Amino acid sequence: MFIRRSRIKPLDNNEPLRHLDHGKPRTRREFLAQGFRAGSATVFGASVFSLFGNPRTASAALSSDLEALKQSCGIAVQGAGKIPFICFDLAGGANIAGSNVLMGKSGGQMDFLSTAGYNKLGLPGDMLPSNATFVNNELGLAFHSDSGFLRGILQSTSAGTRAGVNGAIIAARSENDTGNNPHNPMYGINKAGADGSLLSLVGSQSSESGGNSLSPMNLLDPEKRPTKIDRPSDVTGLVDVGDLIGILDQNDAVAVMEAIARISDAKMKNVDTKLGISTDETIKELVRCGYIKSADLADRFGNPSALDPELDLEIVGSSGIFSRDEFNSNREFRKTASVMKLVLNGYAGAGTVTMGGYDYHTGERGTGERRDEQAGRCMGACLEYAARLGMPLMLYVFSDGSVASNGRIDDSIDGRGKGEWTGDNQQTAASFFLVYNPNGRPQAIRNQIGFMRPDASVETASSPAANNVNQLVQTVLLNYMALHGEQSDFGNRFAGHGLGNSTMQDSLIAMSSIVTGTI
Repeated sequence: MFIRRSRIKPLDNNEPLRHLDHGKPRTRREFLAQGFRAGSATVFGASVFSLFGNPRTASAALSSDLEALKQSCGIAVQGAGKIPFICFDLAGGANIAGSNVLMGKSGGQMDFLSTAGYNKLGLPGDMLPSNATFVNNELGLAFHSDSGFLRGILQSTSAGTRAGVNGAIIAARSENDTGNNPHNPMYGINKAGADGSLLSLVGSQSSESGGNSLSPMNLLDPEKRPTKIDRPSDVTGLVDVGDLIGILDQNDAVAVMEAIARISDAKMKNVDTKLGISTDETIKELVRCGYIKSADLADRFGNPSALDPELDLEIVGSSGIFSRDEFNSNREFRKTASVMKLVLNGYAGAGTVTMGGYDYHTGERGTGERRDEQAGRCMGACLEYAARLGMPLMLYVFSDGSVASNGRIDDSIDGRGKGEWTGDNQQTAASFFLVYNPNGRPQAIRNQIGFMRPDASVETASSPAANNVNQLVQTVLLNYMALHGEQSDFGNRFAGHGLGNSTMQDSLIAMSSIVTGTI
């Protein structure tokens, strides 16, 4: 007697994943990967005397004598002049290659895999990219035309924004569901020169990396630990100028702080600490710059609405990237908006957005499709906001491991007639990045770094990044520096790297430079 298998119902984007072949989650990472945990916010910002904390808006420049001192104190107005960098950490092992971004053999994206290989990547025989109908090149980088990521990106971006985008996919095997993948490149991005006028780095998780995956140990810098940002109130809680602006208007408050800075400077000139010349000058510089920075922050951020993503009409509202209703009801949109607001306005040099619940081998396809589309909405929001600000952006997407299909088709509406995700598979893993250039689409040297075997397994000898996550991060850093035309300095910035000589490094660079040194 034939018994029809009942269809597994796809899960909502906020529902946790309960896998029969996984133990009960016990660690933060396991809770996040299976969607049991969303994350809360505890944020602080600090200066020499903790005289600030809530972002405000610039009303006018400081007085000329103090404006000049800002430069000597290293107080930036719009970051460090490097390309803003945002990475998406899809916790749990999301599908990236094949069903989302196309990955081919050694000849590149269009050097097609075998039918069985695409079957393992969740694509049935009637949806293969060898049929041009299933290839989309709107972002320069080729996506499967029914990619969940792509559907989301298209919803969030205009045609004009997409015309300024290009990217590359990197074949890169990484372990499934483990904290031993040092995927996060943010400390290295900071070391390459990216910094912010308020914070160096931000991330949506309270972790050493700011995300779900670790950062390479040799790049960690305790002084640059990412500040946790995952909602608008975190952003507006960064700078606190105290009660002075509540008593006085913003201009008068700034004038008072400027006077304090001048008085302090005059007093410090007459101070002899008896500790030696270098120590004496260091202390004086710290005190002087602390007061100047407080005055500058009150001047620029006296109005708390300036950094509030919820009040930014380019982000939320009738003409915004998100409608008011969807922004209020979707925590992933609020999280993304908060990080991109800080990074793309130069207040932070780089940021990580962690999205949980991407361990979606649930025996059906709809759950993964829904979550991929939501991630795409968030990626697209970053690209569109960059376009509206006229700022370049490097957007990097990675996940710990990947999934595979056994070929069984989910013909439900959400399943879209594709192969069900039935298990983890680190051999099918990949990462990718997109680059937005307001001056037109970046020129691609190559859209694929490394390659897959015909059966959709990563060819581990295809590049230094293919079987070493530390070198995957180095490859991303090399590409970031190359966007500034600074790839020749890579060896000096990252001594002991594993990317070989300059000839090998050139083979790992995907895009021509879009800026010269700084923006």
